[in-house]
Amino acid sequence: MDPNAQSSDQPLAKPRRRLAWLRDEPGNREMWAFALLLTLLSGLPFMTSWYPQMVDYAAHLARFHVMLERDSNPFLQQYYGFDWRWSGNLGADILIQPLAKVMPLEQAGWLIAAVLPLINGLAILTVEWTLRKRIGLASMLAFSFIWSPSLLLGFLNFMISQALALFAFALWVKLDGSRWRGPLFLPIGLVVWLAHVSGWGILGLMVFGYEWSKDKTWRAFLAPWPLFLPFVALLSGGTVGEPPSYGPRPEIYKWAIWKQAMRGTLQEVDYAHTILICLALVGTLVGSWWIKRWDWRLGWAALMMLAASLAMPRHIFGGDLVDARMISAGLMVGCLSLAWKAPRWLVLAAAALFVGRLAYTTMDWSRDSRETAEMLKALDGLPQGVRIASYMVTERREWGYNSQEHICGYAVVRKDALINCNFAVPGIHMMTILEGGDFFRDPFHKLNHRAGKPIDTYYYEPAMHTDWFWYMGRTEPVRLAYGYEETRRGRHWILAKRVKKRLD
Repeated sequence: MDPNAQSSDQPLAKPRRRLAWLRDEPGNREMWAFALLLTLLSGLPFMTSWYPQMVDYAAHLARFHVMLERDSNPFLQQYYGFDWRWSGNLGADILIQPLAKVMPLEQAGWLIAAVLPLINGLAILTVEWTLRKRIGLASMLAFSFIWSPSLLLGFLNFMISQALALFAFALWVKLDGSRWRGPLFLPIGLVVWLAHVSGWGILGLMVFGYEWSKDKTWRAFLAPWPLFLPFVALLSGGTVGEPPSYGPRPEIYKWAIWKQAMRGTLQEVDYAHTILICLALVGTLVGSWWIKRWDWRLGWAALMMLAASLAMPRHIFGGDLVDARMISAGLMVGCLSLAWKAPRWLVLAAAALFVGRLAYTTMDWSRDSRETAEMLKALDGLPQGVRIASYMVTERREWGYNSQEHICGYAVVRKDALINCNFAVPGIHMMTILEGGDFFRDPFHKLNHRAGKPIDTYYYEPAMHTDWFWYMGRTEPVRLAYGYEETRRGRHWILAKRVKKRLD
């Protein structure tokens, strides 16, 4: 052999080895280590932010405070009623009670929220491993839906229930054929329902889809019978709420929630991410008729969830965006239905989609948490039991969520305040408001502002029932509420005090 020719091949050896490494399928140990690392990293936004930037989070904190402290607090007794009842929407409400006994409420709330991405990540891994005894492309793509709109909106109970549903489904598969599975899932189904009714519905669809993939007869419809126990509460009126409603212009709304299936901060990136996921699912589903890469054990449930997002009403049992939750959950389960044995380069590319989403979410949260801290300076020096009318402006041109929409909930936690941003619809929520009038609750404190249109708060009705007016928004109002005079301001907020009697 010519020595010169041998030496000329040596520089190509390392690139060839790298290409071969990328083309190989990763091993189980490697993937478990990598996947667990990504799961830990999924909580990174919380590690950089004391104030979780979830839209509904502060309103949940306010409800927890009233629930836990009302019996011993005269201000809370005067301003709020609270009627505890067992229902399918109690995940965080149950967890907060023991935690708040050993740590401050804000710390306990942060801890519950911070574990949500971790337990959902672990649940995703558990499902794929139980079905196929490997971790691969399916989990890496499904990880993109850990930081779904449901988490960013602060649907704490739903995210707890979704993780429980995934764990429960994995156990259902694991116990296939066991005579103990039915009795064991009677309490398991009830626990998932107590966390949130939508998670219980997801579990029911996954169980049915799994059984249908094995036996396409009437037996598949009866197989989920251990999960039927919550129907007793539903049929007996144990869950209250208004009649189901699609809301105005459902065709426009349905298109909007599908466009926002992965809504974060960067609109074009979120659109591209959604399109890539959908192309992967549709391509695999179409090709699965001759290449068995679609796992029907979960695939039926994914298709049913996505169909349900189109057929279901927006409001059920008093909950909002019920159908929108099915989109991100259905796409996540769809990703878990991908049965590919993918090369390492494709697995890494799928993980990169999640890491990129995680990176910009972390940066957003770090910045917005500092802004929340600055806005909460408005509460400094206010007396306990203060009455505040808040006015929150969200700019319609911005794609990302306004994570401060319920920031006034901190006034309840820190000042035992009467505030108008609480979830307190009579007959639906456990908390009720005893003062302030008919419009003294969510969503009447919010304005979706169109750029260029002046904001005039002069006749803002909730301000007629309070002593302080807290304006928050990037657009300066042309007038404050009648009878109020500005006392101090900060970046994007104004605090005003009543100096005249109410306008009759």
